Amino acid sequence: MELPAEDRIRSPHTGWTRAHWEAMADHLLEAVVPHATPGFAQVRLPGRTSWAGVTSDGLEGFARTFLLAGLRIAGDRGETPRAKILIERYAEGLAAGTDPGNPYAWPLIADYSQPIVEAASVALMLAETRPWLWDQLGRDTQRSVHAWLAGIVGKKPWPCNWLLFQVVVEQFLADTGGRFDQAEIDGGLDAIEDWYQGGGWYSDGNGQHYDHYAGWAMHLYPLLWARMPGASETRVTRYRERLHAFLDDFRHLFGADGAPMHQGRSLTYRYAAAAALWTGALADATPLPPGETRRLASGALRYFADRGAPDEQGLLRLGYHGQFLPITQPYSGPASPYWAAKGFVGLLLPAEHPVWTATEEPAAVERGDFDRVLPAPGWLLHGTRADGVVRLYNHGSDHIKVPAELGDDPERDDPHYAKIGYSTHTAPETEAHAWELDVDGHTGLMPPGGGPVTRRRRIRRIGTADGFAASAHTDGDVTVETASVLCDGGELRIDRITAPAGWVARAGGFTVAGAVTPDGRAHGRTAEAFSGGLTSRIVGLAGWSGAGLQRMSGVNAFGDRSATPYLTAPPHPGGTITYAAFVQLSGEISDILLTVDEHDGEVTAISAGGEEIRVRLGEAPRYSRRTPPGGPSITWDPTVP
Repeated sequence: MELPAEDRIRSPHTGWTRAHWEAMADHLLEAVVPHATPGFAQVRLPGRTSWAGVTSDGLEGFARTFLLAGLRIAGDRGETPRAKILIERYAEGLAAGTDPGNPYAWPLIADYSQPIVEAASVALMLAETRPWLWDQLGRDTQRSVHAWLAGIVGKKPWPCNWLLFQVVVEQFLADTGGRFDQAEIDGGLDAIEDWYQGGGWYSDGNGQHYDHYAGWAMHLYPLLWARMPGASETRVTRYRERLHAFLDDFRHLFGADGAPMHQGRSLTYRYAAAAALWTGALADATPLPPGETRRLASGALRYFADRGAPDEQGLLRLGYHGQFLPITQPYSGPASPYWAAKGFVGLLLPAEHPVWTATEEPAAVERGDFDRVLPAPGWLLHGTRADGVVRLYNHGSDHIKVPAELGDDPERDDPHYAKIGYSTHTAPETEAHAWELDVDGHTGLMPPGGGPVTRRRRIRRIGTADGFAASAHTDGDVTVETASVLCDGGELRIDRITAPAGWVARAGGFTVAGAVTPDGRAHGRTAEAFSGGLTSRIVGLAGWSGAGLQRMSGVNAFGDRSATPYLTAPPHPGGTITYAAFVQLSGEISDILLTVDEHDGEVTAISAGGEEIRVRLGEAPRYSRRTPPGGPSITWDPTVP
């Protein structure tokens, strides 16, 4: 797209402006038209059917593309020729989909059913486009839409972000004369208070569920609800304050190439990660300058556009860059990726708003190196300006249900939560066989004579401090306590392992992937893999005796060929042993100058700059670091008030 010189100057990092966002929205919306049923009630895209079935998937195709169309209509104030086409198209679909006699009528809303999710997109966009769409519908169509949406009243949503779907649907019904239950609106909003963990972070339901849903669900829906006439100002003020705090962390979760952090489920929603950024500007609830908001959001959109999403047919496929089914969940159908529409919330802001007119400002990782601790999700972040990579060390998010919920395995682990390390530039190995092996980003043990590796399911937090996070997990007779300490451009990983005699410990680093098989080598207690300008390295410093390299194909969202470096130890003698390793992911790998000593369960490390780090796990965990004379010091001891 040819841009005026002034626009190019305003977008020095991404080169993208509002015109690019509008063009991408139009491209996505036109590409789905050939897949619509007669009357546009459903959009049945090609691809794997979800567990909800073809009819539900067709509703999803309507609702999620309507989410994008609604933002486009509202952004144009319903006045442009493009907006008028979309209004006509989706008005026809609303009438057809809510007509019980239509052969493509939408499935009715039932307890725990997918239509609960899709009803929220329909209601939100009817609210945002009300003057141009809802208010212009005939009374018969309004009544049929009301009747279908009101099917949500009294129904049971899953006890997570789904409660917010019920909130926004019933608020729209309340605002437009439909049937609703105020107790359900209030109850859904009250429920998220129990899940708020401080610092702007929500868990998505009971338990430790921290991922992109914190932004594209737990913050987005309350603040879109806040734009409805019946919203409570007291709640709105609270939600704005929380989003402001959240974004101060969230701004650090993007790589210099625009990539969002690759962690958590539903990553096929891709640039929906930008939703919280735009919402902060929309609600005047952001610490980010306008130019940084647009730089991060446009960077995410362009990141995927440059890597095959949408594809040559203009469709968003189930996957991450291109199609890649192992990254998806069974509830995802062919239209599921169109929740990416949430990333277009910025179109609600007028073209003259500063987020569109200000000059782009650099992302956090472009401004300089950073280490950041996020106590609520139990994460450590490490970003490096030289290579633009942000790494996340996870000691608090496991996505394990508490308590076990209907039809769910309470102890089922997931590669998007169970790993120790994630990053903006790598993905875990997610295909079934690779996940069974569970090499990357994991410290596990294998029984004598071979057998499945122990799993990191429920994470028990030990603590967080500056440059430090630790947690533990137990699988059968094996308990692994792990500390991640940021130093010398990498992670000092300390594992305290309690196991029966004969079990064999293994620790994996980051997986790198690409179109061709990554180079790599393993020698002594060091293993390295190289791909796309990145090096993944793991070095044994205490307790580890050998190293290896696992190469696989077809198992990684970042490329067909992948490699993971790992360490192995001699058979466990029984009891408790402490191990130490150094894990790196970088575009600029340098010699390791860190020296480590382990004595009686305490690890002492001296960094290249002379900093002394001490870590002890077990019944009385503690952590300290001392810089050379005159520098700052840190001491973390949970037994000291």
